[in-house]
Amino acid sequence: MSGAGFHVHGPHDHELEHAQQHAAEHGHHGLGGGSMTNQIAMFTAVIATVGAIFAYMGGSTQANAGLYKNNAAIKKTEASNQWNFYQAKSSKQNLSELAMVLVADDRKPAYQKEVERYKLEKAEIKLAADKLEAEALDWDRKSDEQMHQHHRWAQATTALQVSIALAAIALLTKKKWLEWGMFGVGALGAVIGALAFLHF
Repeated sequence: MSGAGFHVHGPHDHELEHAQQHAAEHGHHGLGGGSMTNQIAMFTAVIATVGAIFAYMGGSTQANAGLYKNNAAIKKTEASNQWNFYQAKSSKQNLSELAMVLVADDRKPAYQKEVERYKLEKAEIKLAADKLEAEALDWDRKSDEQMHQHHRWAQATTALQVSIALAAIALLTKKKWLEWGMFGVGALGAVIGALAFLHF
């Protein structure tokens, strides 16, 4: 209780002052002069937040990879349909060419026109099928890129989780080398996360 110029200590005040003085004289200090406990707590909070962001990005890229792979499959199916259509036109063209050999001369020009029509239609179908196959390859490439990026995000998240585990062990054991390990692994996770962000 405090009054004008008069101060009375509670029963625990002396112990608290003694503990603070002892910590100041003999306590563990982390990097930058703050207490080891405070530094590790702050570092853990920051790393956990960054790790949550990395985990979200990892999930997002994994979902994108699946979506892009699905788009590739759709384009491959569409291309396959076009090639089936192309094959049907080829069969009709072959029948028309056979008919030209078998029919009377006066009917040959009609079949020749059909052969030419089928050739033109096949060329258009081939262009469409080739375009769809190229789109499928592009979607596959995008999917692979997203999976690579997902793996980077996952590696970064794992490193940050290991760093948090080292932080807990460092707090319990008061080992300075564990504190340095915590900072090192955390920095490694941040670098890997930066690589993921930059698509490396």
